[in-house]
Order: sequence, then structure tokens, then C-alpha cells
Amino acid sequence: HIHPPGSTLLGRGPGRGHGYPRGTRMGAAAPCDRVRLPAERRNVPLPGSTGGMMTKERLQKLLARSGLCSRRDADRLVSEGRVTVNGQTAALGDKADPATDHIKVDGKRLKAAEPNRYVLLYKPRAVMTTCDDPEERTTVIDLVRPIVKERVFPVGRLDYQSEGLLLLTNDGDLAARVTHPRYGVVREYMVKIRGDLDENQIHQLRAGTTVDGHHVKPLSAARVRKSPGGTSTWWCVEVTEGRTHEVRQLFFRAGHLVQRLRRSAIGPLRDSSLRAGDFRMLTEEEVKSLRRAAGQEPKPSQAKRAQKRKPVKRSASAKHRGRPKNRR
Repeated sequence: HIHPPGSTLLGRGPGRGHGYPRGTRMGAAAPCDRVRLPAERRNVPLPGSTGGMMTKERLQKLLARSGLCSRRDADRLVSEGRVTVNGQTAALGDKADPATDHIKVDGKRLKAAEPNRYVLLYKPRAVMTTCDDPEERTTVIDLVRPIVKERVFPVGRLDYQSEGLLLLTNDGDLAARVTHPRYGVVREYMVKIRGDLDENQIHQLRAGTTVDGHHVKPLSAARVRKSPGGTSTWWCVEVTEGRTHEVRQLFFRAGHLVQRLRRSAIGPLRDSSLRAGDFRMLTEEEVKSLRRAAGQEPKPSQAKRAQKRKPVKRSASAKHRGRPKNRR
């Protein structure tokens, strides 16, 4: 929420000598008196307005918050010239006020922001992680649409043949933080391969590989269990990049094809009770913990340290109290 700014008073307050120039008669209007400007010249909302320029936000943020698309897709819409503000084609970096500006996407007026929804879905295999598919295959949106009325979108990717936990939301700010490698939100995967890795292959797995021109490596990789006959092995792998086919490429470099891949955690989010196709809403505490993991909210330990570092106000006499007097 953007709170409108309070009244702004221009001019200096009385300082030493009350700020009056030498020769000023008492009772006369002093040049340092505070002058209250009309509302239209101050950063305060006029009657019937929502605050003027102080409420303008970047278009990408407004589009994502409206539930129309993700922040990344919003960048693409603006870059392609499909967004207009008051009849003018918008550019990346432009700002607007949804209460006073006419924002349109492909000629249609942008809808008001919907309440934020956070959905945790167990994506089955053979389901597309997208909002729509030109080949008309089943998408993750199809699985939640009968219940979730808001226009949510998937956060991150899961391959067509992969399964596991997937977050869907219309909170563009949180989605951008969860997916961006800079914030280090950890994704955990359970990976099944045929046979097992020897020591040299384990070293190759942990050394990483190149995906989309970027070097990636797992945060951790550990063997979990072997099948009774030893024909296959389950591994637990943690990554923070989340690039397309990243986990599969890591094992391919180590000389093994992935037979099954399941995402078991997104940051602090876990739920072993969900089965393929099941979904539920996140609790308020889960949303807070995810925000902390993505750096949107300070962690409890950080908040406590910040309180300890808060300076204590002391009076002028207290500041000088106890100091040794200057001796000649």
C-alpha cells in the first residue's frame, strides 16, 4: 500500500537568534516565517484525488500486481509496445498512477489490482507449467482454475515430465524475488537415476555445468537411498538458479540420465501430504517465511539485532556528563 504523504511546510524554522535579520522590527512579518503553499503545489492529495505523482509506480509492477502476467512477461509487453498510458505508447521504466491514468494492454483497460493469492500445487507429470499452451495441453492453471478465481501465474519452471511443488500467485514482487538467483531462494529436488554415481561422477556433478551460457552448480548433492536391487538411486539436490533443465543437465554431465525428477521444497515451503494434482492456499505464516527467505522481510534474528543497534537518545547534559574537563 502506498500511503499519501503528509503536509509539507517550506521555509526554514527559527534558528539561533530566531532567524530574524538585524534591524527587523518585532511584530513585522519575518522572512523566515513558514509559508503554507496551496495543496496543488504541495505533495499532498487534492480532494477526490489519490495523491498525484507520489502514487506513480513502474508499469511492470502495476501489470504484475493486476494479475495480468508475471513481472518478466510485463517487461516483454512493454518492450513490444503493447502497453499505452493515456493514449501514448509506454516504454520500459515509465511510471503511471492507476487511479488517474488510463493504462491499456492490447487496447484493453487494465483491471484493478486483485487481492494477492498464494497457491501451492503439486504439479503432475505431463502438465505444462504455463498459463496457456498453443498445443492445448493441460496446464497448471487448468488444475486450479475451478477454485482460484484470481489470475495467478506459475513462479519458476518445472519441466513437462517433472513433478512436484509449484507456487502460483499474482504477487509479482514476491514472484520476482523467488525466481531471481540474486536472492538465493533454494529449490530442493529428489532425483532418480539408473544405477549410481562413482566418486569421479560425484565430483563432476558437484562441479556443475553450463546452461544457457551460464555456469551452474548445485548448492548440495547427496545420495538418499538405493533401490532394493541396486538398479536405481535417489539423490537430493539443492539449487538456487532454477534455469531450464538445470538439474537434468547436471546429471547428464555426470554421465546419467534422470529417470524421475520431483521438486520437494521451494525455500521454506514443504508439504509431503500433497499428491499429484492437489493444491492448497498458503497460510499467512508460510507467506511470511517465504518473504523472509526472499529478503522481502527481515529475519527474526536480524530484527532483534537491529533493535539492539537502535541508538538511545540522550539529553545534551547527559552527553557531557562524565566527560573529563579540559585542563590547562
